[in-house]
Amino acid sequence: MPAPPGMRRVGSDVWELGVDYRPGMRVPVRVYASRKLLDEMDDKVFEQAANVATLPGIVEASLCMPDAHWGYGFPIGGVAAMDVRSGVISPGGIGFDINCGMRLVRTDLVWPEVKPKLRQLVDELAERVPAGVGRRGFVRIDQDTFREVLREGARWAVAKGYGTPDDLARTEGGGCLADADPERVSDRAIERGYRQIGTLGSGNHYLEIQVLRPEGVFDERLARAFGLDRPEQVVIMFHCGSRGFGHQVATDYLHDFLRVMPTRFKLPVLDRELACAPFDSPEGRDYYAAMCCAANMSFANRQVILHRIRQVFSDLFGRDPEALGIRQVYDVAHNTAKLEEHGAGRARRKLLVHRKGATRAFPPGHPELPPEFRETGQPVIIGGSMETGSYVLAGVESGAGSFFSTAHGSGRTMSRTRARKLVRGKELQRRMAEKGILVRSASWRGLAEEAGFAYKSVDEVAAATEEAGLSRRVAHLVPVGNVKG
Repeated sequence: MPAPPGMRRVGSDVWELGVDYRPGMRVPVRVYASRKLLDEMDDKVFEQAANVATLPGIVEASLCMPDAHWGYGFPIGGVAAMDVRSGVISPGGIGFDINCGMRLVRTDLVWPEVKPKLRQLVDELAERVPAGVGRRGFVRIDQDTFREVLREGARWAVAKGYGTPDDLARTEGGGCLADADPERVSDRAIERGYRQIGTLGSGNHYLEIQVLRPEGVFDERLARAFGLDRPEQVVIMFHCGSRGFGHQVATDYLHDFLRVMPTRFKLPVLDRELACAPFDSPEGRDYYAAMCCAANMSFANRQVILHRIRQVFSDLFGRDPEALGIRQVYDVAHNTAKLEEHGAGRARRKLLVHRKGATRAFPPGHPELPPEFRETGQPVIIGGSMETGSYVLAGVESGAGSFFSTAHGSGRTMSRTRARKLVRGKELQRRMAEKGILVRSASWRGLAEEAGFAYKSVDEVAAATEEAGLSRRVAHLVPVGNVKG
């Protein structure tokens, strides 16, 4: 549907709604999108982004990425930076699946080598990486050990033999948020999470075998620097988060914040889904510490899944992972709030940047990047639908206006209920097989919900992301095998 009245173009694929769009807005709404993507956004996206613009301490603008769609509180694809002294922290600006993220892994294998073993690979990956609601992982630990995971993140997994130090260097933040405190997490959350390390979950989570076609390379120099260096190269990409643990953490604090907002903090409840607390308060700091725990659980979860992937490929190809060239490219989070410094020169200040369905995209030379990415900028992963492929991009200097944030995926165009009415899971599986994509799913219902037509064009999202100056396209990867939750 057309963009709301008052929306004006302020740059190439950049639009704004002024503070007069809705009473109480402290900053404008800024949307990064092509005209086509903008017109396809539901009115609820702009309503939610305007509500975010009313939050205390918000800096510069309430942002929407090109894949933005309606979410809980914040739109999915929403970004908001808060002043750490006057601003708030909101679970709705982070999401229930805290630190849901993407991990990309390259190999030296090429498609002609993998094609004969594709069915075996998909079946084995489905067996060794449990997917679906309530599935448990193979890592058997007690609740006290799980609390160690919450403190250490992916570092715990690598120390236990589930990966290498190089994996940590290629994970956002080294795979661990330092401010995690398990004492700020409920017993209920611990109970829900401690058996789920090494599992995909359900919904739009997936583990995918992909191929880099020669025509899919946009920037050869950056592609080589990221290890995407041969025609028909086979890579693995997967998408998952903190499972029921993160959901419980978010639920606990949403209820706590709703209770204290009108009394202790005198904050109006404009939208219950935007429940929040001042970041610089005991309640705000407690939630931040618990959120960091959930982020660390998610980092550990993806690290263990990578270990299982290495085992499967090694077993089927009869060579160890190093001989197969299996190496992590990068792991990026897209449901977090992080303390970061932004601005130029003396004007730099510390902000709490909420990214809900949005990925951090630091440019070349940024001090938080590992040495191997100082010249290239941070790798960015935009996951598409299981039928269309995904993109690898790189952070750029022009992303400063979005607090170096970018799109995380293609973004839904319809509800899961609507998608199920349009196709049956078994029929979708057959159609995908005809296109050369083998898929294993934990449920036919879940498969139908993730049909390609339920999502925006990932090509359009990636192109708009580049045109708006958020990140630069590096390569397009096409799916050949998929394990779905």
